[in-house]
Amino acid sequence: MKKVNVYQYVDEAIASLDNGGRFYNILTKANDGVISQAELGKVGGVFNDIQKMILFFELATSELAESNKMVLLSKMEDKLKKGYHKFTPQKMIPSEAIGKGVLSSSAILTGIPEMITSKTDFNGFIMVPVMTGKTTTFIMVPLIDAYDIYELKDDLHSETFIIAHAKSKEKLPNKKIKVAGVFKELKAGMEENSNAKMFLEMVYYSDLP
Repeated sequence: MKKVNVYQYVDEAIASLDNGGRFYNILTKANDGVISQAELGKVGGVFNDIQKMILFFELATSELAESNKMVLLSKMEDKLKKGYHKFTPQKMIPSEAIGKGVLSSSAILTGIPEMITSKTDFNGFIMVPVMTGKTTTFIMVPLIDAYDIYELKDDLHSETFIIAHAKSKEKLPNKKIKVAGVFKELKAGMEENSNAKMFLEMVYYSDLP
């Protein structure tokens, strides 16, 4: 999970995103008027995952005017533009995510997180891959054992939505924020055919202005 400082000005965004990539991206140049996958990946802290890169871009530019955002999109290389149109995240509040969320798709949710620390207060399982020699198998583990989990709530409704990030010393603030991630499956029990719903596996978050 990474905190994102949202761009306030389009010039600031261009300077950050047209950055030349990492040192080994020798064919990518800073300040050449083109935003490449390598450059977006560098500032977003990811390598080859275009879905996460687009998630970062959408969160980082969420306070810019649409016209300024279009300027940035026009500077993207073709491969990145295609990725943008494929992985543009949904934007919603927690109560909407319950009915509108799509498994494996990206989303940016706005709400107030409240951490769940007691295993007796939460029941949910995820499939985790395990390597046995050259064979990959999957086992069911409690979500709370693998992640820090929260109930995300909004101001208008009583419904909450489960969000989670890899266990870390850093915890989410108990105030209204934006969280960005990917919808994943959450099983009610350890059996593979048990009832399922979704949670948001967080990648980024940002404060509200």
